[in-house]
Amino acid sequence: MFETVLVANRGEIAVRVIRTLRRLGIASVAVYSDADAGARHVAEADRAVRIGPAPAARSYLSAERLLEAAERAGAQAVHPGYGFLAENAAFARAVTGAGLAFIGPPAAAIEAMGDKIRAKETVSAVGVPVVPGAHGEDLAEAALALGLPVLLKPSAGGGGKGMRLVRDAARLEEEIAAARRGALAAFGDGTLLAERWVERPRHIEIQVLADAHGAVVHLGERECSLQRRHQKIVEEAPSPLLDEATRAAMGAAAVRAAEACGYRGAGTVEFIVPGDDPGSHYFMEMNTRLQVEHPVTELVTGLDLVEWQVRVAAGEPLPFSQADIAVTGHAVEARVCAETARPAAEGTGVDFLPSAGTVVLLREPEGDGVRVDSGLAEGTGVTTDYDPMLAKVIAHGPDRPTALRRLRAALARTTVLGVDTNTAFLRRLLAHPAVESGDLDTGLVDGAAAGLLPPGVPDEVYAAVALLRQAALEPSRAPGEWTDPFSVPSGWRLGGEPAWTVHRLRVPGQDPVTVRVRPGEVRLGEDGEPVPARLLPAGGGGAILAEYAGGAHRFAHAAVEGGHWLGRDGDAWHVHGHDPVAAAGPGSAAGAETLTAPMPGTVTVVKAAVGDVVSAGQSLLVVEAMKMEHVIAAPHDGTVTELGVSVGSTVAMDQVLAQVTPKEP
Repeated sequence: MFETVLVANRGEIAVRVIRTLRRLGIASVAVYSDADAGARHVAEADRAVRIGPAPAARSYLSAERLLEAAERAGAQAVHPGYGFLAENAAFARAVTGAGLAFIGPPAAAIEAMGDKIRAKETVSAVGVPVVPGAHGEDLAEAALALGLPVLLKPSAGGGGKGMRLVRDAARLEEEIAAARRGALAAFGDGTLLAERWVERPRHIEIQVLADAHGAVVHLGERECSLQRRHQKIVEEAPSPLLDEATRAAMGAAAVRAAEACGYRGAGTVEFIVPGDDPGSHYFMEMNTRLQVEHPVTELVTGLDLVEWQVRVAAGEPLPFSQADIAVTGHAVEARVCAETARPAAEGTGVDFLPSAGTVVLLREPEGDGVRVDSGLAEGTGVTTDYDPMLAKVIAHGPDRPTALRRLRAALARTTVLGVDTNTAFLRRLLAHPAVESGDLDTGLVDGAAAGLLPPGVPDEVYAAVALLRQAALEPSRAPGEWTDPFSVPSGWRLGGEPAWTVHRLRVPGQDPVTVRVRPGEVRLGEDGEPVPARLLPAGGGGAILAEYAGGAHRFAHAAVEGGHWLGRDGDAWHVHGHDPVAAAGPGSAAGAETLTAPMPGTVTVVKAAVGDVVSAGQSLLVVEAMKMEHVIAAPHDGTVTELGVSVGSTVAMDQVLAQVTPKEP
């Protein structure tokens, strides 16, 4: 067994791997970029080595720097986690070439399964059914021959990144160009594969485990159909769809696929199951690494997959056979990501935009059957340099309804203040009737998303922040010290009712709200009626208790420069003061002519210049963050009169990008 292992990753997966290494008595070595110097995985490892600046290409994607760190730390093995170089055959060869053990499959297996085109050919040869597809130079013609709709996929990539569903032939060339850009940026290879789209597909994957002595077993399936933009957000084990015969057939097919490429370690074979034919299944791809959703398999089988990755890499045989694998109960996982959900500009659907910030208050759930895999700590800086996933909340129960109920309750107890997350969205999704019944498909989330957004910011949120701001106006004094009554914001005035103190507040993405406060009362809006309201003792611990309209409302609370963060039941609101004069002044983002950044990120494409005449809906810029592209389009016919960014510009959320002056009527 190894004495020291270097974890070539960051965030929650690095923390997860370190936890198992500690239990096995193996020293862990973390690596970190400059942006991650204070990160949780650095603090939890036995030793940490700096590997470079924040851009991944100069740190976590640099094989040279990772191997230098392993040598400096005296590591005997490298665990790649997932993402970054986990499925990079050249990195696996470089690790073994340096005399270290790679805690993953052989480089040849990564190559065979890492290229989607070659992978389909490999598994088809051993009788595993595959989805019809096409590739080559004239991809548009081949895709049309397959028949629309088609799914464009980076051949060298995995994890659902860079996929694009195309239904309109007129948009095919543009979508192929965008998909090639995304594939090149994410995986360094712009080769694409087009596959025939299966309507109402279920995404079901089989976990496999293989040793170096010829043994291969599968550990059952995971249902991963709850996705957004082909990115999984909720996974569960076992699937509520499969019967025993289909489960056995898919498990056997996954084992054949692993054997066909000489696999070793933990891997996942992914299948598409047609919603109207659940007895059929088609190979999609094999992920030659640990999966994000591996905890649900661990909870229903009782096996630590990271432990078995390490043991297999150390040469140990699997001590169990297929007959020894048993699934107990049900487990569901939700991915907590740094993102902001807003209604789409065209009025239908939802835009999920990457968010950034510093975690100023963190509360993670505990309880029966609840597990949290997290890379967060208070003070953690969340940037757009890396993947938006921050943590995973997982629940296990004796049956599916219990697991779902426990997970919803755990998400309600999850509080992340300082950066927007999707926690409350996940909680509402898990209560959707189709999710509760198990009637899932990969389009469910996109179709239901608009109905899962809250109707707006609750009145008691604005009231609580106004009361907090009012309390901050109170003069501080020592016990027994005299206070000038005219310095107290009591609203007192001669011969009349107390005057109102006005607070103008705003939550990003919402219209400003005016709140008036006087002792014991609050008024929201210009025409709102006075409502009884006051702050009550909350017992500290980062919480406040606000009485409003006859009810007591408890919030997690953190004061930040210029405002307050409040959290409740997974929701979080950043409420700050609003200055209408400054908002309407020069350089503000107000006005229908102005295009602003919908998220913090980097400008990757500029398709217009000052003076260009453009049409409504025409693409002008592309902003990229966390491997997600967002197209900035002209809001109307007109002329580009301002363009303040260029390719490579780093932009903040709501930063002015361009201005399009409307065409004269």
